[in-house]
Order: sequence, then structure tokens, then C-alpha cells
Amino acid sequence: MEKVVNMSHWRRKLVLWMVMVIQLSLFLSVFSTEIHARKFLKDNDINTNDVRLHISDRQVIIDNGLVEVTIENPSGYLIGIKYKKMQNVLERRNHISNRGYSNFLKYWDIVWDGDSYDKLETKHVEVITQTNDIVELSFTKTWNSKNHGKTIPLNIQKRYIVRRGISGVYMYGIFERQEDFPKAHMYQIRIAFKLKEDKFRFMALSDTIQRVMPRSEDRVKGHSKPLDFKEAVLLTNPSNPKLKGEVDDKYQYSIENKDNKLNGWISDHDSIGFWIMTPSNEFRTGGPHKQDLTSHVGPTALSMFVSTHYTGTEIDTFYKEGEAWKKVFGPVLIYLNSASLKDDDHRKILWNDAKRQLSEEIESWPYNFTRSEDFPHSQQRGQVNGQLLVQDRYMDKQLMQANSAFVGLAPPGEADSWQKEGKGYQFWTQTDKIGRFNIKNVRPGVYNLYAWVHGFIGSYKLDLNITIQPENKIELDTLIYDPPRNGPTLWEIGIPDRTAAEFFIPEPYPQYVNSITNDGADKFRQYGLWDRYSDIYRDSDLVYTVGTSNYSKDWFFAHVPRKIGDDWYRPTTWQIKYNLQDVNNRGTYTLQMAIAAASFAEVEVRFNDPNSDRPHFTTRRIGYDNAVPRHGIHGLYRLYSIEVPGYRFLKGSNTIYLTQTRSDNSFEAVMYDYIRLEGPNSLNN
Repeated sequence: MEKVVNMSHWRRKLVLWMVMVIQLSLFLSVFSTEIHARKFLKDNDINTNDVRLHISDRQVIIDNGLVEVTIENPSGYLIGIKYKKMQNVLERRNHISNRGYSNFLKYWDIVWDGDSYDKLETKHVEVITQTNDIVELSFTKTWNSKNHGKTIPLNIQKRYIVRRGISGVYMYGIFERQEDFPKAHMYQIRIAFKLKEDKFRFMALSDTIQRVMPRSEDRVKGHSKPLDFKEAVLLTNPSNPKLKGEVDDKYQYSIENKDNKLNGWISDHDSIGFWIMTPSNEFRTGGPHKQDLTSHVGPTALSMFVSTHYTGTEIDTFYKEGEAWKKVFGPVLIYLNSASLKDDDHRKILWNDAKRQLSEEIESWPYNFTRSEDFPHSQQRGQVNGQLLVQDRYMDKQLMQANSAFVGLAPPGEADSWQKEGKGYQFWTQTDKIGRFNIKNVRPGVYNLYAWVHGFIGSYKLDLNITIQPENKIELDTLIYDPPRNGPTLWEIGIPDRTAAEFFIPEPYPQYVNSITNDGADKFRQYGLWDRYSDIYRDSDLVYTVGTSNYSKDWFFAHVPRKIGDDWYRPTTWQIKYNLQDVNNRGTYTLQMAIAAASFAEVEVRFNDPNSDRPHFTTRRIGYDNAVPRHGIHGLYRLYSIEVPGYRFLKGSNTIYLTQTRSDNSFEAVMYDYIRLEGPNSLNN
């Protein structure tokens, strides 16, 4: 009996001990989870601090516990962003009102009426929203006719938003012209930032375009050699010896609007990133393919809204006297992030986190936290759905699906007017495999629908106005695009894709290399490629033989003059040789010539007679794209359908002569997109 009692006693103690162990285990688990949670919150900059606002006579400070944003009062200049232990990520060594390319700090600006700069200094500040979750401020100025010729004739609102839990600041502008305002050209509208030069050295624009950058001092005399234009220098004695012998040029970092959503800088010493995020292109000009600046030496970060880059003055930026206009630019997000200094791959961590945040911003567009009646929220917008098919009976008797075509809504105009449109809003998407499209979140207004299809020349426009009203959903009938076509293809050169990327791009001069552009897809960005033509074709010009030549190897990417001495150039004539087994002397042939870029150029076309005084066709002087020196692979698209009577052709060997007549400098040039010779119409209507 005694043994039974003792065993029962020990069993109770064992059970009690096990209960205590389980409780201790649960306690340690909860404690450990809390510790990890706190570490996660700290490492990922998540907090629940209220957004605080302080306004004084000279400055305004907004603080959400992650960033502290300081804005000069009442000018509206952003003069400070405090993040982590970095008291200010922005450079403050120059005076705020300094002018000039190398002296800007961080501000909105407009280039107008020539080379006049207006940094949009404002006169008043207004609190739009102030809660524990969000603060929105508006810095304003109303234009006064007394300042005619001194300041840009615009009413200005510069908006700043700081939100709980977001380590950054949203910025957008509302600019307005009234009917009594004078005429004005507004060539450029942007936000510019100059970051701390002793901190931010690493630039990232995409998964492939990332690098340690030169410093501003590396571009001055004694550290660099000027090249053919002021933006390009050869680094001869840079602060970073690894960059010696490389070319630096801000235009090498230009990106198309559709891809220009994220660019920024990293401070390796602090493991901090500074990023400009653009979740929508609706307020940018020139459509999805217009190229523009991003980040470059400074360290400079840009948010470009309007510019004449890669279009020249053909883009519409002129406002007549009495022309009323109002537009919202942005919002864009200035985002800051950090990684542990212990992480060897902190650059990758910061870049990937910036991409993650960008995805969230895109998903949230249009933002619902803005408080301006000029920025409609999603329920105040509409959408357009439809399907685009292609009909080209010389390629396929059946309708073809417009796979991955670009379809967009833009202000009313001609078929390709959206490339030159510089005042309104544009909304673009790409079709799926069977040509279906859905254009979402369109602002109320009147638009035309435009499209172009990879693999087909020309442009589509729906011949009716589309009126968008809040919450309406427009279902279009199936749209049929009939691309320009007069007869069967006899031969073709290139791919109809609105670029010259498929043609021969030479190796750069070894003394003029930028290592960031070594990737095959970015090879066209290298400096000096235009002069390589004169090396390859020293004594005679390009000759392309249909059926033998390969356009990726034998068709130079740009039709440039030949350099025959220092600052001496000669017009160049390219030949296309081909055979015709039969010729219809009474028929009409068509030369389809699509041009991807042109700058102060003229192309004359002759058939079988290079010495004819008068060409069969001339483009006359065209283009201000300047795409060749600015390392673009395209500018504005142009299509010429050149009809040719059959008697100009010969049975057997034929030659087409393409002469680029302008030769004042290396940059008077065209880039071809695609060339096709069509025979006479052979189909019954």
C-alpha cells in the first residue's frame, strides 16, 4: 500500500513538472515571436506613428516617424528629407535660388520662351488635409500681369503629401492658364533633385542599368576631356580610378515613358536608397515610346513630365494668347528605404524593395488619398474595352490577331498625333494574344483611340470621338486595322517596330566606352557610333543586295554623313540592289519607307539613275529628334508611301538610291525603321 501511494505522489509531481515545462515553452515562444516581430518592424521601417505637422514663418515640417520632410515657407522648395541617421539626403551646399545646369538642388522648374527658367517659387501655403494618418499641403501662386515676361504665366499649386507608414513624400503639381494669359512656350516641366554627393554614388535605373557613377567634379577641366557636345565627356582623371577612360553622358541613361517608372540612387556607406516612383504615365507627354532623362551625374534624380527630348519642337508645347489650360502632373512618390549594413548584397535588397513598393503604388493607382478635385479617384473615371484585329490580305486571307499591339486614348488628332501631343492626358495599354484590350482609369474627357501593331507599318485611329464620363464602361465593337498596302511584297528590309534596333550597330571605339551599355540590348547607347560609319565605309557608301545581304549585319543603324576630315562631312548615298523577274510597265509599284528618327535630314529617292537632277521623291528637310547624338534608337515615327510607275523598273537588275543630302555635321541623319517594295495590286477588290 505504501508503494502505491508513493508512486501516485511521483506521478502527480511528474504531471506538474510537465505542465510547468509546457507553460515555460509557450512563454518563450511568445517572447521569441515578439522579439522577432519587433526586429522585423525595425528592419522594415514599419511603424504606427502619427503624421505630425509644424508650420513656422520660414519652413514647414511634416514628420511621420520614418521621414521628416522640410519645405521652405512660402516658396514651396523642398529643402530637406531626413531619413534614418542621415539628417538630409539632399545636397544643401548651393543656395536655393541658384540657377544653371550644375547648381540646381531640388525643385519644380519650367523652361519657357527660349532658355528662361522658372523654379515656380510660390507665395502661400495652405493645409489641405491634416489627420493622424495623412497631411497634404498646397503651396500656391497666382500669376499677375505685372510680372509679364518675368515669370511663367501660370497659376501654380505644388502639393506635398506624407502618409502614415510610408517612408517618403508624394508630390504633384496643378498648373493652370486662364483665358487672359499671354502666349508662352513651355518646353520642359520636371522635378529635379540633387542628392548628397559624398553619400550617393550608385545609380540604378533597371535590372541591367546599374553602376557606380562619376562625381560632378570628375566632369570638369583637368578631370575630363570634352567630346562632341557639352553633355559628353571622357573621364581622364576621375576620383574613382576604375572609371578612367569611360564616357559619361546623361543621355545614355534615357528611357521610354512606358519603362520609366523607377530610378534612383544608393548610399553604400549608409545602405540607404532614394527612389523616384512614377506609377502612371497618364500625365506624361508624347505617348508610351517617348524617351526622356532619368538619373545622371550630380547625383541627380529627375521626374520628367514635359520635354522636347527625342522629338524636338515638333511636340506641341506652345500656348496661344488666351488659350486656357489646366493639368495635374503626378503624383509621384519620393521613396526612401534601407538595408542592414551587414548585408553584402544590400544594393540588390534595396532595389528589390523599391520594385516591391512600386508594384504597390501601381496597384493603388489612381490614388484615393489625394484631396484635389482636379485629380479624379477611380470611381470618377471610366474605361474602354475592345478587340483589335489586322486585315492584310497579302499576308493572310483571314483576319489576324493584333498580338501585343499598343492601344491608347489621347486628345483628338491625326493617326500619329499622339507622338507630338504635349498638353493633355494619354492612357495606353497592350493587347493580349488575341488582340483584346482594356484601358482602365481614364479621366473624364474627349479622346480618340489610337493603335500601332508590331510587324505592320502605319498607325490606326478610330474615326470617332470617345467621351469618357465617371464610372462609364465603353464596350467597342471589334476594330479592324488595314495597314498601308498597295500590292504584294517583292522584298523588305528590317522589322516594322518603329525602331532601328534590328539593324547593324557597330562596336564602339575602345577609348569611348561606357561599361553600363555593354549589354547587347543597350549597345546603341555607346558614344561615337555615328563616326564608325566613316571607318567602315571609307571610300564608298553602303550597298545592300536583296537576297544576299543581312540587315542585322549589312544595314547601318543610322544614315549619317561620311566624315572626310576634321569637321568636314559629305552626303551619303545608300544603294539597294535587287532583281525583278517581270515588270508591269503599266502598273504602279509602291516603296514603303518607314523612318524611326530624323534630325535636320533629307532623303532623296532615285530609281536606277543616281545622276538624275531631280529625285523621284524627297522627304524634304525633316526632324528635330537629335536621336543620334542622344543615343536613342528612335525618335518620331514617319511613314512615306512612295508610288512609282512601272516603267521606272527594269527586268533583271535594279537599284534604288537613297541619298541623305544634309551634311553640316555628324548628327544630320535618319534612322530607318523598315523599307518594303510592293508590286502592283494583284487582288480583286
